[in-house]
Amino acid sequence: MLSLATVEHLGKPVACIEQDGRFHPITTLAQVAGRTDLPADLIGLFGDWPHNEAALYALGARCSAATALPATGLRVLAPLLYPGKILCAGANYFDHLAEMGMPGARKEDQRLFFFMKPPRNAVVGSGPTVHMPIGTKAFDWEVELAIVIGKTARNVPVETALEHVAFYTVAIDFSARDHNRAPETFYKLDWVAGKANDTCCPLGPRLVPATAIANPQTLGLKLWVNGELKQNGNSRDMIFTIAEQIATASRIMTLDPGDVLLTGTPAGVGAPKQTFLKVGDRVEAEIEGIGRLDVTVQESR
Repeated sequence: MLSLATVEHLGKPVACIEQDGRFHPITTLAQVAGRTDLPADLIGLFGDWPHNEAALYALGARCSAATALPATGLRVLAPLLYPGKILCAGANYFDHLAEMGMPGARKEDQRLFFFMKPPRNAVVGSGPTVHMPIGTKAFDWEVELAIVIGKTARNVPVETALEHVAFYTVAIDFSARDHNRAPETFYKLDWVAGKANDTCCPLGPRLVPATAIANPQTLGLKLWVNGELKQNGNSRDMIFTIAEQIATASRIMTLDPGDVLLTGTPAGVGAPKQTFLKVGDRVEAEIEGIGRLDVTVQESR
């Protein structure tokens, strides 16, 4: 299976094809193939994704021991540095709604809504990369299946919406729950203060092609805090499917190649039990068929 990743090598980010646990720089493979038409970073590939997708599969056939980076001394970064937009679907699993105080919710009574995270400041990869939002005392976790748009989507129908997905990856939506609430205001919620904090959208460890995921609505999602399983759900329990989310979002705004959409989280977050993260906690998120994303919470900065 061909997947894409970005690793730090000799102090610089390197866009790679990942095969069998080895990382092969796209620039190295392009040189071997005598190609000069491919960008050096992954986000650049989305400028002409239909052309570059075919080129990547051709390069994947050239991966060998000679094209792989050394097996040691590499740090896996967020695969996409950096997305164009990050849209996040809120409250999109029935069991998560129930744990947050809405048991027995029906789809026909719900409205799909989104919030946004700042791509350049929120996205991080694995490791000691997540910093506690300044002043929060209620730092929470959410494992989410994330999609990467490969083809421009504007007002697309549900029936063809998945044709616009290029990749899937693992995301963790970290939240400052106490900053999210604003009871003294007319609107009662502050989505920017609660959700748009620096380093609070880890992505990775790789981008898995949509063609490798037979059905994105049957994937298991798990999250552990310090080794304790907190979330154990399945994407089949989404209120609004991935296709419905793309269709709805594309009526609000144009979804461009390289945009990322987080699709909601199952039950098991910290808020219902008032159990929150502290500095030093390790959070691991895993999605079936994609991999595991492992981060550690650091001091505020």
